[in-house]
Amino acid sequence: MKALALSLWNKENEKAVNLLTIQDVAQFSYFQRATVAEFLTFTSQFMADRTAPGERKSVKEKEYICHSLTKTDKIGGVMICDEEYPQRVAFTFMIKIMEDFLAKHPKGTWSSAPFTDADIRKQFDAAQDPKEIDHLMKIQTDLDETKVILYDTIEKVLERGEKLEDIVSRSEQLSATSKQFYKTAKSTNSCCVIL
Repeated sequence: MKALALSLWNKENEKAVNLLTIQDVAQFSYFQRATVAEFLTFTSQFMADRTAPGERKSVKEKEYICHSLTKTDKIGGVMICDEEYPQRVAFTFMIKIMEDFLAKHPKGTWSSAPFTDADIRKQFDAAQDPKEIDHLMKIQTDLDETKVILYDTIEKVLERGEKLEDIVSRSEQLSATSKQFYKTAKSTNSCCVIL
């Protein structure tokens, strides 16, 4: 699961204006990075322009998905990630980033865009692992791990139970054999007198 880009857009006009862009293209070769970054910027602009206020969209292209969201207060967000990245987490993350951005940069300051924001960059880096930013997903992962451990424990207990059953049956056989030996030995010894 990997997030490649996050961008925020001013949607007050027909054409969206970039407010903030964060990209992570380190997974691509050095010679591809500039082209990939340009493509991410173009795609983000394209999606921001075509997402109306109050609307959410997700568009899949090969192994990547572009999530786009525009709030009714005319701020939009676009997040491009791989197809494994959970959609709910992407939209929740974008809403949180928009709220953080608006708290630091009110609409009156948007004329000096684009902005850079180290805190939002840290949040984006943390978002590379969706479990770190989404508590429900983290709880689900913990539950899944606990379930696996519980299944393993139950299997081991059942195996031990089978082994115990084998031991009990063997001890019953041994007990029956012991009783038979005792009777045979007693009858054999009764015929002989030891001086």
